[in-house]
Amino acid sequence: MDKGANYEVKEIELAGQGLLNIEIAESRMQALMKVKQRFAKEKPLKGIRMGLALHVTKETAVLVRTLIAGGADVAITGCNPLSTQDDVAAALAKEGVKVWAYKGETKEDYYRYINYVIDFKPHITIDDGCDLVSEIHKKHQHLIKDIIAGCEETTTGIIRLKAMERDNALKYPMIAVNDNKTKRLLDNYIGTGESTWDGIKRGTNVLVSGRSVIVAGYGSCGKGVALRAKGMGANVIVTEVDPFRALQALYDGYQVMKMDDAAKIGDIFITVTGDIKVIKTRHMEQMKDCAIICNSGHFDVEIDYKGLKAMAKSVKELRPLVEEFTLKNGRKITCLAQGRLVNLSLAEGHPSEVMDTSFCGQALACEYAAKNRGKMKLPEEIDNTIAKLKLEAYGVEIDQLDEEQIKYLNSWEEGT
Repeated sequence: MDKGANYEVKEIELAGQGLLNIEIAESRMQALMKVKQRFAKEKPLKGIRMGLALHVTKETAVLVRTLIAGGADVAITGCNPLSTQDDVAAALAKEGVKVWAYKGETKEDYYRYINYVIDFKPHITIDDGCDLVSEIHKKHQHLIKDIIAGCEETTTGIIRLKAMERDNALKYPMIAVNDNKTKRLLDNYIGTGESTWDGIKRGTNVLVSGRSVIVAGYGSCGKGVALRAKGMGANVIVTEVDPFRALQALYDGYQVMKMDDAAKIGDIFITVTGDIKVIKTRHMEQMKDCAIICNSGHFDVEIDYKGLKAMAKSVKELRPLVEEFTLKNGRKITCLAQGRLVNLSLAEGHPSEVMDTSFCGQALACEYAAKNRGKMKLPEEIDNTIAKLKLEAYGVEIDQLDEEQIKYLNSWEEGT
């Protein structure tokens, strides 16, 4: 481990490759680069300390550079022990960014690094999963008086924040960037769909065509995962607890059943629910020989990984983060990434083009928070601004309403 006054990374010599990877990301994140150019001129974040707990990837590095261009002082750590790209962390350290992160963090290091970010006394927090916000509320409430707002970008984090709100535990305003239409379309639906299968394929190189793929959860992420599985020729089965989403899955052409039934016929299992123990030990006991299980939700709770380890007769690591568990019944189960998010543990996460829109949302939300203290509901115009920037990047032009059309849409008097 390499350490400095303001960083702790796996190997600082990896910075050269990290800088090249960030350069690749910037070339594909044209919308965020336009925001960065404006931020560099206007300095909307001047004098603001920003504490980030995000996946330390090449795309996140572009966001960090954008915030710094806007005048912010930034400190960052990871939001998942297996998602940091070590070369990118080294590159940020080389650029003088306060960064503490490495791939494969222990739980002790994970929370030590989060507390380093908290010790930075941020005015604005940016979170994936709500661990930074939660730690501030549990152990550092004396800092809350100086915090302007926070931004949260994951469904899991929003679930936790809503629970905090119900318990009257949330003490500073939070902007739900996860609720942006552009975020849900590109990040959850398109991004998770592609990057999940990227991780599975890199880890196993399994043939998907002709296999029964079980997708647990049919929210935006589950829809994306299921669609790509269908496109590769899989027989897709969805498990759900929400009647409306189950009906959607049925109408989209998928089989819908309980996990207890799906467990017996599935070849590949993917959880994307945000809830705990979606795949239980009783399900794993029923699985076919050589079934593959993995998770693309934010936390490592959706698969009972501890239960699997306890019930297994033996465990063999076939390759990094690909483990084969032999059960007492003689069947084998392959578990990917220790039940952590497979797309960032075994692959590189979402494509840069996807994170372009998500991080536009984060950057513009931070600007809004800095300029509108106490008014934390993002106006719809921000979502439209992000979409326009992305369309411009693709060279796409769209129609505009003319005066007659605008008048008609604002009138109630004209009918049939």
